[in-house]
Amino acid sequence: MSHGTLYIVSAPSGAGKTTLVRALLAQLDGIQVSVSHTTRAMRPGEIDGLNYHFADIAAFKGMIERGDFFEHAQVFDNYYGTSRPAVQALLAAGQDVILEIDWQGARQVREQIPDAVSVFILPPSRETLRERLSNRGTDDKATIDRRMRDAVSEMAHFDEYDHVIINDDFDTALTQLIAVILSERCRLVRVRERRGPLLQALLSHIEGVE
Repeated sequence: MSHGTLYIVSAPSGAGKTTLVRALLAQLDGIQVSVSHTTRAMRPGEIDGLNYHFADIAAFKGMIERGDFFEHAQVFDNYYGTSRPAVQALLAAGQDVILEIDWQGARQVREQIPDAVSVFILPPSRETLRERLSNRGTDDKATIDRRMRDAVSEMAHFDEYDHVIINDDFDTALTQLIAVILSERCRLVRVRERRGPLLQALLSHIEGVE
């Protein structure tokens, strides 16, 4: 049975992670992003099951008690988590899965799935990161300053990851992210899992041929 590969993609806010992952999904088949659970309120335009699985606090805590999360965290007054059963079902079906989580969640997942492939996205400079956050036009200076402090704290953990991509030029960064996925699919262990029958057919004895 073919088994999918689990990918962890982390980045500070403003580094372009979500845009890169969305572009990757548009170009590659057999891979999708895990939809997280959250207790925060649904925002205008969001769809339950597409952007997040929205749950109340009681239901979320029940999932924690049952061990239903690979990783979970409380961010201010809201909870976020990655469903273990949902991800395991996708992987068992041969689907590659991307988790867009922070370094703390990545640590929790790697403890449970050591062969997960991790990628960290970095901005080309702090100045560029601040400019990207400012250009969103949704936050005041105090909020941007806080996001910058959080970003520096997040970036300090880049060396815990298998791959690091600096998102200076978007097309180059996307090519590198796609290359990570494609190179993993060419690893011997993955080829044996996914193309076992082909390998057997290529190497099987042909009657009449010495």
